[in-house]
Amino acid sequence: MASVTSLSDSVQQHLASALSAVRPEAAGADPLLRRSDRADYQANGILALAKKAKANPRELAGEVVAQVTTGDLIADVEVSGPGFLNITVSDRAITENLAARYADDTGRLGVPHAAHPGTTVIDYAQPNVAKEMHVGHLRSAVIGDAVVQMLEFTGESVVRRHHIGDWGTQFGMLIQYLDEHPHELDHKDAQDSADTQASGEEAMSNLDRLYKTARKLFDSDEEFKTRARRRVVDLQAGDPHTLAVWQKFVDESKIYFFSVFEKLDMEVRDADIVGESGYNDMLAETCRLLEESGVAVRSEGALCVFFDDIKGPDGNPVPLIVQKSDGGYGYAATDLSAIRDRVFHLKADTLLYVVDARQSLHFKMVFETARKAGWLNEDVKAHQLAFGTVLGKDGKPFKTREGETVRLVDLLDEAIDRASAVVREKAQDLSEAEIAERGTQVGIGAVKYADLSTSANRDYKFDLDQMVSLNGDTSVYLQYAYARIRSILRKAGEVRPAAHPELALAPAERALGLHADAFAETVTEAAREYAPHKLTAYLYQLASLYTTFYDKCPVLKAETPEQVENRLFLCDVTARTLHRGMDLLGIRTPERL
Repeated sequence: MASVTSLSDSVQQHLASALSAVRPEAAGADPLLRRSDRADYQANGILALAKKAKANPRELAGEVVAQVTTGDLIADVEVSGPGFLNITVSDRAITENLAARYADDTGRLGVPHAAHPGTTVIDYAQPNVAKEMHVGHLRSAVIGDAVVQMLEFTGESVVRRHHIGDWGTQFGMLIQYLDEHPHELDHKDAQDSADTQASGEEAMSNLDRLYKTARKLFDSDEEFKTRARRRVVDLQAGDPHTLAVWQKFVDESKIYFFSVFEKLDMEVRDADIVGESGYNDMLAETCRLLEESGVAVRSEGALCVFFDDIKGPDGNPVPLIVQKSDGGYGYAATDLSAIRDRVFHLKADTLLYVVDARQSLHFKMVFETARKAGWLNEDVKAHQLAFGTVLGKDGKPFKTREGETVRLVDLLDEAIDRASAVVREKAQDLSEAEIAERGTQVGIGAVKYADLSTSANRDYKFDLDQMVSLNGDTSVYLQYAYARIRSILRKAGEVRPAAHPELALAPAERALGLHADAFAETVTEAAREYAPHKLTAYLYQLASLYTTFYDKCPVLKAETPEQVENRLFLCDVTARTLHRGMDLLGIRTPERL
């Protein structure tokens, strides 16, 4: 089915035609239409046009009104203030437009595909091998997954990349320690658990403990440090035994990663995991290309890129070090090689990095280097979707009482426990198994929604009490709104939802219908701007408007059979919109709660 033109777009087109009829030179001018609390829409564009034409804005607005045909679409239009237009659309137009979205048998609710889709490589959810995932890994995973869903839904070709930390000096330390203490992982050979999630977490806890022990020795024993550094050389040279032990660390870590992402209700595919090691064969060539082109220069033995606008506190330039003076490669060489791979091999025209805002300077330098080298240009752009920090209730970075970083698994388990208690308290006719399933869906949804409802670049407080609340801007509020609608539709029995455009709408019906009609433009805007928080704000408003409608407009006890059907239709449109919108955010909407 073709996309459905929204009411705002239809009104916009009518006003644009009226404007160009009055002032031919204004053809193509934007009427600047927006939702208003004084009417359905307000157009503010006439003020700017009048100023440009040296005309009286109220008089010009009156001339435009005279050109607007009222009827099926626009019920009323009037001049307000210095030259605004207040526009009211007809009840019929609201119902007919929603009916067109409702009839979309693809489940898209009339959301269009992008006119000119491209290929976006999105780099998100980047945990480190042999280290446990902590609260700091939450945002990249949750924001990245929602952006992937929105981009794919609007027609973009998306390539996912999980740039895991699987290379570097720490592996020399780990491999050397395991060689000298082979008993450290002996118990792992006896492990035979059918539960992937449990075995993944168990394996990772063991690896994390080994990492901390090896690190302690590395920091305190100079001789061990020397042996560990020699082992890094062996690893980079491809020594078979060293590589085999390294691969074991990677494989064990992946089991753990998959268990955490499964708990987060996220799909992560093995083929999309391309860690730092995946670009090893490109590093030398990347350095050669940068040096030969003059983008990078040698400074005190290191290969560096300097920037006119990036200086340290002392006023001296801060370089991006691509290759160290000892010949080793840093993160910059890997990130630049990844750009080359994504542009020339994966044929991306957009590179999107969902990475902590604290790495903004690094990525600014990397992107500028790639532009100087000609790998990024007007046709191929890179963008960092920088996110803020997860804070505790005290407004400081989230830590345990002992001052440790909070394990992500512990956080998710606690959210599920809290949500299960809420579900159990409200449960009607749910078995223990159903309460456990709903508790997981509500708990994980609560964590995701709290993250996504905050603009990515802002910090936010992790407050489970608020997250699982039935009141306020929470996923639980939206999930209960959806479940309530599904309950009403079941109680309707044989009476089916049906649109009746001939019926007049009550104010609460109009408000709900107008907002439901804006779903397509909201999804399109949220995807284009990589802004899931715009979709969460829209869905919360939709659920709030539905609550008002439910309070003021009897559904099953409406005055006439036609009104019952039309209100059931409004209920079902709202439910489908909530379901589709939450799905794009990676949040489940249980049928019963």
